Amino acid sequence: MILDKDKALKIADFLLQIKAIKLQPDQPFVWASGWKSPIYCDNRKILSYPQIRTSIRQTFVEQITNHFANVELIAGVATGGIAIGALVAEEMGLPFVYVRTTAKGHGLENLIEGEYLDSQRVVVIEDLISTGGSSLKAVEAIRDANLNVLGLAAIFTYGFAKAVKSFDKAKCEYITLCDYDHLVEKAVKANYIPENVMNSLTDWRIDPQKWKI
Repeated sequence: MILDKDKALKIADFLLQIKAIKLQPDQPFVWASGWKSPIYCDNRKILSYPQIRTSIRQTFVEQITNHFANVELIAGVATGGIAIGALVAEEMGLPFVYVRTTAKGHGLENLIEGEYLDSQRVVVIEDLISTGGSSLKAVEAIRDANLNVLGLAAIFTYGFAKAVKSFDKAKCEYITLCDYDHLVEKAVKANYIPENVMNSLTDWRIDPQKWKI
């Protein structure tokens, strides 16, 4: 769910400027799943741009404060959500933990790294929502640790129907700072892509498995 259209368009512009997101409908990328995709997303690039990093951190804090007012703990999802999650926690004066993709194979074999208290109210930070699988795996791990997940906040989502259904099924509310529709809208307005490819980009989001150039 996008909470602020103007901010979503501003963040879309940031992501396009620094090429954290690239749109190439005529020369699609190939994902690990084998899907052909007109979009490539690497939000870790945000960390290299102080002004953009600051703006995104502040937008996260504003939206979390407005939407999850009773948060007591911030949790980042490895690896993309760790750095931005720590920055958000610092800005909010809250403790921070992060969730591994798999439990550590030695020592205490932790899945969640950091200190937390039983039943603390948590907001999970993610850099990107694709199908929702990895994000919800982290949510499940936090819930299994007897923590109260208020919701998840991400920088960007493709807006796949599969992800929406998965979050609904998991009863996990989520918000995003930007999404695919606002990104495409901004890309056309700012001449990153021609308007005549919009239909193709929309078709991909609706059914990425069957999408063709």
